[in-house]
Amino acid sequence: QVQLVESGGGLVQAGGSLRLSCAASGRTFSAMGWFRQAPGKERAFVAAIRWSDSSTVYADSVKGRFTISRDNAKNTVYLQMNNLKPEDTAIYYCAATLIYYGGTYYYTKDDAYGYWGQGTQVTVSS
Repeated sequence: QVQLVESGGGLVQAGGSLRLSCAASGRTFSAMGWFRQAPGKERAFVAAIRWSDSSTVYADSVKGRFTISRDNAKNTVYLQMNNLKPEDTAIYYCAATLIYYGGTYYYTKDDAYGYWGQGTQVTVSS
């Protein structure tokens, strides 16, 4: 049974940092990513990493502030979030896919993923 378990969310002041973790069990995936959904908004792509070569792709809004990484041994993906802004407030979801895409662009689309975590709340106060 596939499970994605997120952790690390919380409340932080603007300019602060948080690290999200997503532990996967049951399968080894081709790629994993992070999406977020703010109140009243659609779910949006944040970052993704391809397992085979650690290629990454980021949303423009988080480039230079967020870093996605992985730990193969733990089958875990991380999202290090620095210089957080109030507009980063959202529920953050971990996603995983078995599909290998040659272009990382495809991992920015939520329909590329077949597995999702339950979400973790990130709140950034001003």
